[in-house]
Amino acid sequence: MPYISDTEIETLFGKFADLTLPKPEWTHSAHFAAAAWLITDPLRNAKREMPDMIRAYNTACGVPNSDTDGYHETITLASIHLLGVFMDGLVPDTPLFEALNAVMASPLGRSNWPLTFWSEAVLFSPAARHNWTEPDLRPLEISALI
Repeated sequence: MPYISDTEIETLFGKFADLTLPKPEWTHSAHFAAAAWLITDPLRNAKREMPDMIRAYNTACGVPNSDTDGYHETITLASIHLLGVFMDGLVPDTPLFEALNAVMASPLGRSNWPLTFWSEAVLFSPAARHNWTEPDLRPLEISALI
């Protein structure tokens, strides 16, 4: 989904944060939009805040945060890390919507990008879902994707 304005991203984040975003709108792109919003706010800490926000959103939507569904710690923290690195590599003062569109046009825009770093067995294990798990295939570096 291409984003057309920073206001659109802010609105999506607001609905996510106040638990009113319709579940069908909580897409791969929306996850990155919410994380990008947090990353660019100097008063926020995306790695600290996003996990609890996703868990709360899942609960509000009736999605269990379990060994097989809902929140995934490893994917969330890896996504935030690589998103931050990607955005740091952009021209300073790039509007957020342009940065997010560039992210979504990159390999990070594909939902299977974590399989570049983790085997399916490791990534989809309950341990990786609940706790940060180091990649087992290659180091988590943006250069492996871009």
